[in-house]
Amino acid sequence: MTTSVRLNEYPRPQYVRESWMNLNGKWAFDFDDGDFGEEEEWGKAPQLTKQINVPFTYETKASGIGVEEFHPIVWYQRAFDVPKEEAGKNVLLHFQASDYVTKVWINGSYVGEHQGGNVAFSFDISLYLRGSGPQQLVVRVEDSNSCHQPRGKQRWLDKNFGCWYVQTTGIWQTVWLEFVPEERLKDIKITPQFDRNAVSFDYIFHGGVDSNWRVETTISFKGREVRRVSFHPDRERMSHEVNLVANIHEWKVAHWSPEHPNLYDVEFKLYREDSLVDRVNSYFGLRKISTKDGQVLLNNRPIYQKLILDQGYWADTMLTPPSEEALVEDIDRMVDMGFNGVRKHQKIEDARFYHLCDKKGLLVWAEMPSTYEFSREAVENFTQEWGKVVDQLYNHPSIVTWVPFNESWGVGNILTDKKQQAFTEGIYHLTKSLDDTRPVIVNDGWEHTISDIITLHDYEEFAEQFLARYQEKEAILGNKVPHNKEKYPFANGYEYKGQPVLISEYGGIAFTTKDGWGYGNQVKNEKDFLARYRNITDAIKALPYVTGYCYTQITDVQQEVNGLLDERRKPKLDLKEIKDINDANV
Repeated sequence: MTTSVRLNEYPRPQYVRESWMNLNGKWAFDFDDGDFGEEEEWGKAPQLTKQINVPFTYETKASGIGVEEFHPIVWYQRAFDVPKEEAGKNVLLHFQASDYVTKVWINGSYVGEHQGGNVAFSFDISLYLRGSGPQQLVVRVEDSNSCHQPRGKQRWLDKNFGCWYVQTTGIWQTVWLEFVPEERLKDIKITPQFDRNAVSFDYIFHGGVDSNWRVETTISFKGREVRRVSFHPDRERMSHEVNLVANIHEWKVAHWSPEHPNLYDVEFKLYREDSLVDRVNSYFGLRKISTKDGQVLLNNRPIYQKLILDQGYWADTMLTPPSEEALVEDIDRMVDMGFNGVRKHQKIEDARFYHLCDKKGLLVWAEMPSTYEFSREAVENFTQEWGKVVDQLYNHPSIVTWVPFNESWGVGNILTDKKQQAFTEGIYHLTKSLDDTRPVIVNDGWEHTISDIITLHDYEEFAEQFLARYQEKEAILGNKVPHNKEKYPFANGYEYKGQPVLISEYGGIAFTTKDGWGYGNQVKNEKDFLARYRNITDAIKALPYVTGYCYTQITDVQQEVNGLLDERRKPKLDLKEIKDINDANV
């Protein structure tokens, strides 16, 4: 098996095992507004009166409930059977995402809890299972309107406002079981070593390593074996580097780029005394992202990034993708419009999205959902979850930039507050300690502290005024004039040090409508839209020190109607015209 051929709806395509079970579908469900469930021991005997279609949250039409009012506590219940052929294996219960505090019971016994709404987590439920027959799974999720937890674009008021939308409560990504051996490969970090034509693997083992273990790693490309190596691990964490050029006369190394998204397949096998006990399939792309002399470099060559902002909302399912096909359609539309990348805004997306970007060669900026207050609680909540985001997304070659903060959200006094400045510096260095291979944008769009790329948000609709504002690079980047009429590129005490500069939000053009909003004056027709899009995009391209842009945005989102597509993904204009403008020479 190769991972370039997708397993149908497999929820974790970067780390594939064959033995798994999808638990999505109809579950019993109920609200617990009075917080009586735990006292009444619903974990043992749930008293649930409704039904819900997991993984869609109760706020969505697809859930079968479609109630947008906030309910702070929700319960779920369903039964499942462990297949006979999986008997004797450990059973892991995986949640790809659940917002915000999730507690789990199996057969009436409390298993544990997880805090955080954006990352995957799991429990080993093996000890809680009965010998045979149906197993009962009960889940309690508690959410809040707190601005001290990472919430991204989820509203904290009763009604939508500005660019904040209906909240997401409870399970919102796939729930599944995985059947694994006790002795297994727990995790593997894959780091391309582009300049050495090599790849590094960092292995983490589970189950007590001893001298009888052997790991075999097989790398292949388009069905052809490239390298096969093996070693005997002597501790729970091991690192190993593999040169991809076994014989230079026989093999040419394939690089990953938007034009050629080449992926190497990898099969990892764990043996005990020559008996196979675990097998995992994965993949990687040999590519390098770096910055130098005011440029972003991909594979040591400057790349002009033409990104589109994507908030990842759908009309009937909100933050949850309605299907894998829906993700494919969105990505294909981005590529067809001439964009070479996407800024996934205020959302950690379904793992299949990043996999598809890996396959299709779409660059990704991965951005953390914001908190909106600064406090010790917010710092703790943000830090623990951001570290897990970086860890979980690390292996995807499409991800080329980390974006922990946006527009000073959650650090509203960063311009002058040294404590908030120190927080962003700490997150920058934490990110670099976990991944030193990608640039980090600490505060996208507004007052930067330390940052590998300087990004500016500007929704100016008139090209002449835009060019007049940006023609003096030293004035803008020297903090002498605001870059978007009111915000400056740097917080007090920080200065420009030659980093690449991008306009990472602009446009936001909306057609005339009674409901909803966009940036600037709304346009009446396609001709007016294209003229404005062309003029402002060409103005950005005319700035010699700017190395890319990100247009707002691909689709309408609830009351924000400035998408190139509407919420149902219907184009508002001829998308080929957008491609022609994007493809015009920089």
